[in-house]
Amino acid sequence: MQNKIIITDSSLRDGNHSVKHTISLTDIEKYCVFAEAAKIPIIEVGHGNGLGASSLLIGKSTHPDSEILKTARENLKETKLGVHIIPGLATIENDIKPAIDLGVDIYRVATHCTEATVSKTHIEFLKKQNKKVLGVLMMSSLCDENTLLENAKIMEDYGAEAIIIMDSTGTFLPDDVKKRIELLCSSLTIDVGFHAHNNLGCAIYNSLIAVQSGAKYIDACIRGFGAGAGNAALEILLPVLQKSNIYTGVNFEKVILEADKVTEYLVKSPPNITPVNVLTGLNKLFSGFEKPIIEAARINELEYSSLIFELGNRKLVAGQEDLIIEIAENLKFKNNN
Repeated sequence: MQNKIIITDSSLRDGNHSVKHTISLTDIEKYCVFAEAAKIPIIEVGHGNGLGASSLLIGKSTHPDSEILKTARENLKETKLGVHIIPGLATIENDIKPAIDLGVDIYRVATHCTEATVSKTHIEFLKKQNKKVLGVLMMSSLCDENTLLENAKIMEDYGAEAIIIMDSTGTFLPDDVKKRIELLCSSLTIDVGFHAHNNLGCAIYNSLIAVQSGAKYIDACIRGFGAGAGNAALEILLPVLQKSNIYTGVNFEKVILEADKVTEYLVKSPPNITPVNVLTGLNKLFSGFEKPIIEAARINELEYSSLIFELGNRKLVAGQEDLIIEIAENLKFKNNN
């Protein structure tokens, strides 16, 4: 049997994208109690875009970070509490220091796949505080594997203890994952991980291929609860890994029971693959753009497919939600003239 794979459950962070960052404190408490009982190694909690991200531009969170983290911390003992940090949204003084005071265990510092240099200040600060820091490269389909490696090495040099690559657009096929994970594992001295999205229906298979290619960290969400078409579904991933003789230490019986229960509180509308998800995946657009695209297309009386193609041509990335409306308006003007 292989070495133990570390599962990070992102349901209470990535799942927040799908409900416009409105997960309640009651649901956080209930899900953390379950995660602890199921022996999930790490649970990531917060606004969909991480610490300090609550804003009118990318979505206001129902609760401040401090209340979210305090609630999770009070209900976790063995399960580690993790947060997502995007430099430019999260600052050391306003967001990271308070998170340290609240007892966060794992800090995942995330940048666009070609912009690892902006993680320097955050990673180095956290290392000086003796905190466990993982580097995360988002939107990883937007660069080739060698560029991905260059940026991973930058984060490794800053002190990241592992590198997680995110298929934020749900674009990768298994061969894409295999090439990237194998290259990173053979070239870095630290662990590698993978975060899948399900736009093309490959989240589970891609996660399995990542493990078979050497990844030690794998992200998943119960019922796939995440942006757009969702993530690798925890209740499916676990038996697939088990059948492949890969050990996680997570209690599958508790997970499969909770997968039914969560539709009564946390995941009232489990994600599914819709045509808009397929198109965003093919055009390498952030999965969380689904709802803004549909709304902008409706307001401007456009076919959302034409808007998606235009956004893809412009290579929009997460955090540029405000440009979707502007581009839709320009496209409407162009079509009418």
